[in-house]
Amino acid sequence: MLTIWGRINSHNVKKIVWLAEEIGIEHRRVDMGGSFGFTDAYLAANPNRLVPTIEDDGFVLWESNTILRYLADRHAPHLRAEDAQARAAGEKWMDWQFDYADAQRDAFLGLVRTPPEQRDEAAIHRSARRTGEMMAIMDAELAQRPWLAGDSFGIADIPMAVYANSWFKFDIERPARPHVERWFARLLERPAFARIAGIPLT
Repeated sequence: MLTIWGRINSHNVKKIVWLAEEIGIEHRRVDMGGSFGFTDAYLAANPNRLVPTIEDDGFVLWESNTILRYLADRHAPHLRAEDAQARAAGEKWMDWQFDYADAQRDAFLGLVRTPPEQRDEAAIHRSARRTGEMMAIMDAELAQRPWLAGDSFGIADIPMAVYANSWFKFDIERPARPHVERWFARLLERPAFARIAGIPLT
């Protein structure tokens, strides 16, 4: 059985649990990180003090987007394009997600993890403005095709979908991004996304 270590309110853990549920991989999740801390056994497997980490038939792996690629290759190859260029065109968004996460961090920490009286409103505003600008880049891509992965849903959609869920839930002024909005509406129709990645922010 696949074991996923990580707290479910982590963006990066949501990615993995969502994919496991999306493609029906039997799995168990063990709380780790954040308020749960780290066990010595966990740190022996992943010394980065980050989540998630998986164990699959004795194989231990960390780095969330690498885990997505591994699980798709092993259990759901249809979620990755066969053509190398088509695969790269979609999966570049999996790497771009880390730049986006940096831009969104101050808004997330300020609005979700910080009491109102302690918030740095200027930092939140800068973060919200920058994420809106970056969403324009993704909006232009989604004007050309329905999914970041291409003509159908794939693992390239998963990382940014989790972060877009936060963006749409933030109490901020959001510029209109119609193609992102339509893409996100389609994601909400996927039961595993709505149940795992679309949960309220904590």
